[in-house]
Amino acid sequence: MDIKQRVNEIFSEEANAISSIPVNDEFERAVKLLQACKGKVLTTGMGKAGHIAHKFSATLCSTGTPASFVHPGEAAHGDLGIIEENDAIVAFSTSGKTKEVLDTLAGGRKLGLHTVIGITSHPDSELRELSDVVLDMGTIKEACTFELTPTSSMAVMLAISDALALLLMELKGFTTEDFGKRHHGGYLGKKARNSS
Repeated sequence: MDIKQRVNEIFSEEANAISSIPVNDEFERAVKLLQACKGKVLTTGMGKAGHIAHKFSATLCSTGTPASFVHPGEAAHGDLGIIEENDAIVAFSTSGKTKEVLDTLAGGRKLGLHTVIGITSHPDSELRELSDVVLDMGTIKEACTFELTPTSSMAVMLAISDALALLLMELKGFTTEDFGKRHHGGYLGKKARNSS
């Protein structure tokens, strides 16, 4: 195996997946719903998608949109209680068929969950039916030799979530001073405070 060639192939597969994301009016709808959310912004996902959802909530918090990750497995054992009326949730699932995620959304609706934004790839996913807005990941070819390990799909989820977070930040007029207040430690906090 030519390692450098294979690395370039993997990078190319993931870059192609990101550049193929269908950008349409649903992005504007999603961002405006999150901006107008009168309750909490929550995120959820299982497995690798859950890690992306968790990272998304952290990025939102650091850029002016308080958010929290809800683990769909734990939601079935009481953590669903975080959901209240007027909350919005962003649900990540490539297949859109992950039972724990679907159960979290269905249960959340019973508690008054206002808005569901689904991020999924499969056209026949149940997540689409449960969502008010769907951000389509497009058709994805995983970089894995077996086309099983979620790599390209996670790169796409990450790119979509980063776009949402940055758009919200810009729409809210978030400043470097605001950034510095939320990062009282570390390199980024110091950089933000020195530039404001």
